[in-house]
Order: sequence, then C-alpha cells, then structure tokens
Amino acid sequence: MPEQPYDPDRAIAPTGAGGGMDLAASEAETLEKTPGGPEGTGPAGKPRSLWSDAWRDLRRNPVFIVSGLVILFLVFISLWPSAIVSGSPLACNLSKAQQGSQPGAPFGYDGQGCNVYTRTVYGARTSVTVGVCATLGVAVLGSVLGALAGFYGGLGDSVLSRVTDVFFAIPVVLGGLVLLSVVTSNTVWPVIGFMVLLGWPQIARIARGSVITAKQNDYVQAARSLGASNSRILMRHIAPNAVAPVIVVATIALGTYITLEATLSYLGVGLKPPNVSWGIDISAASPYIRNAPHALLWPSGALALTVLAFIMLGDAVRDALDPKLR
Repeated sequence: MPEQPYDPDRAIAPTGAGGGMDLAASEAETLEKTPGGPEGTGPAGKPRSLWSDAWRDLRRNPVFIVSGLVILFLVFISLWPSAIVSGSPLACNLSKAQQGSQPGAPFGYDGQGCNVYTRTVYGARTSVTVGVCATLGVAVLGSVLGALAGFYGGLGDSVLSRVTDVFFAIPVVLGGLVLLSVVTSNTVWPVIGFMVLLGWPQIARIARGSVITAKQNDYVQAARSLGASNSRILMRHIAPNAVAPVIVVATIALGTYITLEATLSYLGVGLKPPNVSWGIDISAASPYIRNAPHALLWPSGALALTVLAFIMLGDAVRDALDPKLR
C-alpha cells in the first residue's frame, strides 16, 4: 500500500479501544474547547457554585428586577435628594397649610405649610439609613455570636440559647417605649442601637442552626482530619456554606426595621423634629386626616412601597438560595 504523505491539517485522536481516529485539526480544537458543559456545569465543564446559580436565577426573576429597581431609586434619592426636589424640607409657610396639589408642590402642603413632596423625598434618607445600619449591625453581631455558639457548643451555646429566649420574650414596641423614652439624643443612632439590641437574637439562632448543620458535613471532617485549625474550618469551610439563611432573613428584616422606625417615631419615642421622617409626618398628619388626607397618604404610601420592595427582594433571594426550590 503506498505511503500516505503527512498532512498537518489532520490530527490523530486515541479511541477507547486503543486505536486511532483521524480528525481534522478544526474538529479536534472544537472537542477541546467546548463552550459549556452539561446541566449544572459552567464553561469547560466546571461545576457551578451555589452563588453563581443563585445569581443566574435572580437575573431571570421579574420580582427581583422590579424590587431591585425600586430599591436602587430609593438609595439614589437618599444620597442625592436635591436631584429631584428643590428647597428645604424644613421650609414651611403657614399661609399654605393643608392646601392641595399645585405647581411646585405636587403632593400639596401639610398642617404646618411644609411641602409634602419635599419632605417625602427627604424622609427616604432617614428610613434607608436606619434600615441599612440596623440590618448590618444585627447581621454582624448575631452571625458572630451564633456561629461561635454553634461551632464550639458547650456552656457558651447553652448560655446563648437562654439569653435569646429572654430577648424573644420582650415586646419590641413596648421595649422601644421604655428604652427610648429616657434617651435625650435626637439622632438616628439610639434608634439603630435599640434595633440591634433586640434584633440580634433572631439572626444568632439562625446562624447557630446553619453552622451546626454545616459542621457535620464530610468536607468539614476531611479538613479536620488534615489538620486544619478551628478558625480555618469556621472561616473557609463552614461560614461560606452557612451564610445563605442569614442573608435571606436579614434582607427581609430590613423592611421590618424601616417599619419599626416609623412606628416609634409615630409614637413620639423615635426620631423627633426637626428630623425628617415618614413616621413623624404620618403622626403630624393624623389629626387632620379629613381636611388634608394627602398629607397622610404620600408618606404612608412611600413607607408601604419601601417595605414591600425589601420583602419582595428577600423572597426572591430566598427562592434563589434554597436548593430545595430548584
């Protein structure tokens, strides 16, 4: 049989039977560089992580998109309220008290002659600041205490369980009336501190349960048998796999803290004038709801929309991070 000349455009690929199979160079390249793998894998067949799967699901969830856009808008007007309003929320004119919508004041005026539109926009800054700071404080404090108690167990775990039981027995609004009534500071920090004080037990209990579940997995036992320290096991192996429930609960709780701030301000023990808050405006507009319902409607609507957006965001995150829902 005559010899075949060497063709550089051909490649020899081994077969499963130990023989050879002629492939064009372009075909061999195609087999080596597959753009993706089967279901559950990413490029080049690499397995996808929980977070990449969650982000892919969130991008396809209309609830996440709508709530995310609303929250981004709230953050924007909280940082730069002067971008959509002009004037100060404290500038009032009694001659315009309780008047309805008119040029320059699309939401009308409240009982003190203040522009309701301006105060509603500036009130978002207080609500977002209180909600975000309280959520971060609760998440950090509760996660650290719960993770340490769940990982080490023993006496510390028992003490934490009994302490959380005590805090769960305290009514939140009643606790706010008692604790904040003796505070003389007129800033947001006493309100934030109160929310962190009464909010961390919920996150601590969730973090504790997640850590107890995660530390029983095989990869933790393997790391321990290889000589990994407790701090490395907790930070590198357990925490990334136990943080998902904390994120979900904290996201939903953010809307709850915004509502709690408005409730305490409405009752007169939260923020007080000259601070601008939706709770303060709702409280001030309540006595003349029949004569000027618009002064109550707009801050109440803004509060309800904000809380709904964060609850919807939390539900979307929960659905994306829960493997049982896939």
